[in-house]
Amino acid sequence: MNLTRLKGIIVPLIVPVNDDESLNESKLRQVIDHIIDDGANGILAFGSNSEFYMFSDQELETIFAVIVDEVADRIPVFFGMGVIRTSHGVKLAKMAQRMGAYGISVLQPMFLKPTDEELYLHYKTIAEAVPNLPVLIYNNPRVGYGISVNLVDKLAHTVFNIVGMKDSSGDMTYFQEIVRVTADIEFRPFTGKDTLIYLGLCAGSYGSVCSTANGLTKEVMAIYNKFEVGDLKGSYAAQQRFNPARLIQNKASFPVATKDMCNILGMDVGKPIRPSLPSKPELITEMKARMAKLK
Repeated sequence: MNLTRLKGIIVPLIVPVNDDESLNESKLRQVIDHIIDDGANGILAFGSNSEFYMFSDQELETIFAVIVDEVADRIPVFFGMGVIRTSHGVKLAKMAQRMGAYGISVLQPMFLKPTDEELYLHYKTIAEAVPNLPVLIYNNPRVGYGISVNLVDKLAHTVFNIVGMKDSSGDMTYFQEIVRVTADIEFRPFTGKDTLIYLGLCAGSYGSVCSTANGLTKEVMAIYNKFEVGDLKGSYAAQQRFNPARLIQNKASFPVATKDMCNILGMDVGKPIRPSLPSKPELITEMKARMAKLK
């Protein structure tokens, strides 16, 4: 399995919608071209900031067809899922493979609190349904629990095509342990916090999955690109300059800040899907001010 393209900044793609919450295909294509033109290394369809939990399987298929068509293999595209039922994950994984995904990303099941044995079988079953696709574990404690280091170690060493991880915990000790226990194999951990791109690279990450790169692609890429050419001071400075523009988004309800940001930048991606609502005018004003300083 060739993993040379699995690196850098991967963008969890937002899904622009019309006023009736139907897909705005033309805007989606524009966002994709913007991301690619500004240097992103990959796209994650249906990450948490993509509002994947709002769409039916048919809508996911429709949206993914547009994404694959517009990307046209210029960069790798991952199909993300946050399924509760294992068989549903198998169904989506096979659909993603059929439609041309480079790989899949699997979030731990929401609402439940499974044992390590249950989680192991969940990931193993989904991964083995698409043995030719790279599979990323997606650890996000927002679901109510995290994935243990021991479980990641076991999955990485026993399931051939589980080849990487997105960690959104923000816990750098945890992340470094993931790097340590998988150092003996071809395994690629990514940070999932935009404020930790630099620290993650220092700790051994292969890059980061960054929601702000939907709009601030160049600013995010600067952190990664400077590090890759050995300009550690420049990378650190770019991260420090960038962080205030990201941290202000924490004042918004999840996941509306990414669309707020894109709309401030004039990308006209529509509103978040209800029950989520756009941020209040006073917060939009604060976000504009932080982003103006960054720009």
